[in-house]
Amino acid sequence: MGFLGEFKKFAVKGNVIDLAVGVIIGGAFGKIVDSVVKDLIMPLVGTIFEADFSNLYIRLSSKIPEGLPLEKAREAGPVFAYGNFLTIVINFLILAFVIFLLVKGINSLKDKEEAAAAPPPGPSSTDKLLMEIRDELKAK
Repeated sequence: MGFLGEFKKFAVKGNVIDLAVGVIIGGAFGKIVDSVVKDLIMPLVGTIFEADFSNLYIRLSSKIPEGLPLEKAREAGPVFAYGNFLTIVINFLILAFVIFLLVKGINSLKDKEEAAAAPPPGPSSTDKLLMEIRDELKAK
């Protein structure tokens, strides 16, 4: 089998195709979660804390006037922009929690499927002995 044949065999395997589908769906799902965090959650959190997280920063230079939006402050000098980092951390926590719930759900489905597919256990040694005694008594 040549190189192309081996590659074709590898690429057509179910695991590779499943991985490709997972990556594509994961990318789209990541964009959805990013939008949920950016457009729905962060405005609420910003309202509660009375701050726009995207504009939270610490001036690292006295040249930067106070109260500037982040982009203007970056143009004026160095800033420690921690607001965007907080947004990304919240985004990650939500995404990790949703993935945890998905994996937990899939595992519970697998457990149910395995439990349904398992054959019932055979009679115990005590049950076998009692059946033998019963059969002997019937034979007499």
